[in-house]
Amino acid sequence: ATSGDYSTAICSGKQSIAIANGYKSTAQGAIGCYLVLTEYDDYGNLFDVRCAKVDGEKIKPDTLYLLKNGEFVEV
Repeated sequence: ATSGDYSTAICSGKQSIAIANGYKSTAQGAIGCYLVLTEYDDYGNLFDVRCAKVDGEKIKPDTLYLLKNGEFVEV
């Protein structure tokens, strides 16, 4: 887990969780891992939190993601 603006969380262990909390923070993980991302507005207000499983199709392994407009977006 990590926090702070522009921070990055990466996990590679089986069934691990990468949690990145902060403005424009990113996360990536291996197949079977979970990513938790937060989204802040330009004024520092938290307005969304999402979780997704790295499944190899919708969320790709070893790829950085950012939460934008409530969606996981490749960076």
